This record gives sequence, structure tokens and C-alpha cells, in this order.
Amino acid sequence: MTAPDAGPLTGYRVAVTAARRSEELCTLLRRRGATVCAAPAIEMVALPDDDELRRHTEALIAAPPDIVVATTGIGFRGWMAAADGWGLATELTDALGRARVVSRGPKATGALRAAELPEEWSPESESSREVLTYLRAGGVAGARIAVQLHGATDEWDPFPEFLDELRAAGADVVPIRVYRWRAAPLGGPFDALVHGIADEQFDAVAFTSAPAVAATLLRAADLGVSDKLLAALCGPVHAMCVGPVTARPLTHLGVPTSAPERMRLGALARHITDELPLLRSRKLVAAGHQVEIRGTCVVVDGAIKSLSPASMATLRALADKPGIVVSRGELLAALPGAGTDTHAVETAVLRLRTALGDKNIVATVVKRGYRLATEDGPA
Repeated sequence: MTAPDAGPLTGYRVAVTAARRSEELCTLLRRRGATVCAAPAIEMVALPDDDELRRHTEALIAAPPDIVVATTGIGFRGWMAAADGWGLATELTDALGRARVVSRGPKATGALRAAELPEEWSPESESSREVLTYLRAGGVAGARIAVQLHGATDEWDPFPEFLDELRAAGADVVPIRVYRWRAAPLGGPFDALVHGIADEQFDAVAFTSAPAVAATLLRAADLGVSDKLLAALCGPVHAMCVGPVTARPLTHLGVPTSAPERMRLGALARHITDELPLLRSRKLVAAGHQVEIRGTCVVVDGAIKSLSPASMATLRALADKPGIVVSRGELLAALPGAGTDTHAVETAVLRLRTALGDKNIVATVVKRGYRLATEDGPA
């Protein structure tokens, strides 16, 4: 089957673990041609029901902080909304208004100003590490610091060293985990997504929060596929994160990740669009045709050719040795579930040639096997 127009992500499969704005990210990726499978890794604990948040809010009203650090716009707004629901908004604003206010980035700054709490300073980099450096440089010994944190799960906190380093510098730290998460229920779509990642059924996984990364790793352990999942993420399945904080649980495990320069959903979609084809495509010239091998399809002279899993496995095995003869035994080993019958190889090659549209792209070498007819390969 041939399709005339190839989007930049046509033929690539992307797993999306986002809980918030998942449909927005999925739409951006699908518009670029990707096949997307989404299942939220986490679900939010409702703020009005968060007893920990209420206790810390009341503690700050009773003993106002010297410094307030806001890290996310949605988190700070959510805190204000929860306080309003408890009838504590005015008291909380008054308590925070006496403090020095530091913002991690423009969204947090907007939320602070909306609450009439103008910031003293904010880094251009939106880096939590730079915020920490700024606070320590100004001296925090003896200071009471309220830190509105990124979302956390009950089992994992994405940036514990931020609080630890402030405490080590002598500060009295009040952590404000404004939105907390719990992992998606067992036995649901998220489990299937984790199995799919571990089984290398995707070309990339999009992560938009560190708790989602942590939930994915923890669920893989629950399902007994941790080693497979880490091997997949260190191999053909690329972890693409919205920013360095999101990537932190993976980088601690030595998993390679990539992220856009700006920590935004649209920037992540563009990053995946730009980077995934560089990581997961193979381009070559065979029998005079421009051939690009993608995740689940092939583009021949600009036209998309849909291939079966067996045909794709055959083509990848040939492309691993362009121009070099690949034996029937090697091709048989590459076929999914082919068994020991070498006739399966002949069938797969026949179907591959038909799908590619020119039988000369895959050349037969009598009594030896098959090869891609690349110009630099042997005759």
C-alpha cells in the first residue's frame, strides 16, 4: 500500500504517559503523522482532600516564612484555590506577603503576580538548581523557607536534594507539595503501555512530569519487567522528556534522554518531530531508489509503503548489512515467530518486494541468500 504524503512522524510509534493535557500532546503528534498510544501514568490527589497541604498551609499562617519559592504556575494557583476553599486565602496571602519571593520561571511568576506577590528574582533558565544557588548565595541560615514543589507521588519526590541542601545550609524548610499524585490503577491501560514499552513496540516515550517517569519505573517493577523496560529505553525506545527535572529519575539510572530547550508541551512535540527521525530512520539508495526505513513503514522515493511486521523485520535485517549477502538462516532468525521453515523467508522476501514496488531493491544471490541492491555493495 502506498500513501502519497509522508508527515515527519509517519511510521513512528509514540507512547504518551501524560495525565494533564494528554490529548493536546497526542493531537500535536498525530498531526505530524505519528501513531500514538496514550495512558496516564498517574492521577492527581484532589487538593481539597489533601490533609498534608492543609497542615502546612495552617503552619505557615501561624509562623509566616521569611522566603517563599514558587516553582510552577499551576501548582501555586492550585494552592491559592485550595486555601480559598478552606477559608484561609486571605490569611495565607498576608503571611506570604511578608516574605521575600523567588520564582523559578515565567508561569510561576504570573501566578505570584496574580496573587499580588511580586517576585524578588527569577532565573532566565527556569532551573531549580539556579534558584538553589541564588538562595544559598544570599544566606539562608536561620531562615524559614516555604518551597512550593513539583508534583510528587506518595513513593517518590522528584527533587529531594533541593530541600536537603537548604536544610544543610541552616534553613528551616516547609515543603509545600501542592499537587501530589498516585500511580494509575493496576490492571488498566497503563499496564499495557508499560508492557508495550518493555517489548519495544514504540519508537519513543513522551514524559511530561517526573512523577510519571517514576510511576512508569515502579509499575515496571510491579509487573516484573524492569530489566526489559530499562533495556528498551537504553536501546531502540527513546525517552523524550519535557525538561531536565522530568528526566531526572531516568538519568539517575543511566538511561539516555533528550529534551527541548524550552520546557513546554508544544516544544516537546517539535523536539520529538525533529529528533525521532534522526534517531530511528535509516536512509540508503537501492536499485536507484531513495529508501528511508522508519519505525513501521518505508518511504520509497517520497511515497509511504506500509509493511507487515515480517516484511519490516526482513528489511531491517538486510539494511543492517547494506549490499552484503544475508543468509536465509540469518533472515529466518530475524522473523517474528517464524520457527525453522526457511520457506518463511522466501515468502517474507516476496511480500517485501511487492510492498516496495520494485523487486530489484532486494536482490537474490543464488544459494547464498539476499541483499539490498545498494550501489556500494558487492554484485
